[in-house]
Amino acid sequence: MASLREWILAARPKTLGAAIAPVFAGFHIGAALGGTPLDWRLLAFTLGSTLALQIATNLFNDALDYRQGKDTSARLGPVRITASGAASADAVMLAGWLSLALAAALSLPLIEARGLPIVIIGIPSLYFCYGYTGGPAPLAYRGLGELFVILFFGLIAVTGSAFVQTGEWLVGGVVGGVQIGCLSTVLIAINNLRDLAEDTATGKRTLAVRFGPTFARAEISLLILAAHAAGLYWWENGRPLALTLPLACLPPGLFLILRLWTTEPGPAYNKLLALSGLQLLLFAALLCVALR
Repeated sequence: MASLREWILAARPKTLGAAIAPVFAGFHIGAALGGTPLDWRLLAFTLGSTLALQIATNLFNDALDYRQGKDTSARLGPVRITASGAASADAVMLAGWLSLALAAALSLPLIEARGLPIVIIGIPSLYFCYGYTGGPAPLAYRGLGELFVILFFGLIAVTGSAFVQTGEWLVGGVVGGVQIGCLSTVLIAINNLRDLAEDTATGKRTLAVRFGPTFARAEISLLILAAHAAGLYWWENGRPLALTLPLACLPPGLFLILRLWTTEPGPAYNKLLALSGLQLLLFAALLCVALR
């Protein structure tokens, strides 16, 4: 039987910044552009629901990768709870479904506050937590993982959070969604570059497998730079600090790019993955501070 620690690690706490960053960024964008104080109650429910969605995605990925032979003894990343034998695939899948149920329950106050748009956002979000690695056309196995992240943990999460805060769809929410989405996608792109050899052997057709390591490195570099370049919107719309303050994340980002281009894919990428997670959280925090 898996221990509590193993279940916590199965939730992949190092990846949860991809759920936290867009919610805080979206609510702060909504408060700043809408001229309203932060609604901490709705923020808490949005954050809880988004975290539950992220955890469900991770658990489904853990179990389904094992069932489909995508996690092997050659794995370079952290040990997975299913592949290690600590928990059965059925138990991990059940935990994933329970996480989805929790996400749906936590979204009820958001539906009460903002109505049908939350349902329209929520239904595909619930499905693709499973559809990322399951269903008839799993996104992760077809090179669509990056698109999934930039859409659901970037554009939809940020613009949706700003909408929950204000009841309005904001252009600034789209811009913030692009910025956060790019940096969130860096995490999965580094993960895929690290696992290039294993994914090639097991038939997992990520972008890194389809187009090779040079493409993957260029993709990551462009994502980091694009997140900062999109900040020109804030400068042009009277909020220059929202461009300049997050630039404090640029030196770590450039270091990350340098290491990716000078280090062969392997276990060393686990540290770069952790650094990219910190980059995402720091960028979101500085953007929130700049918009206050």
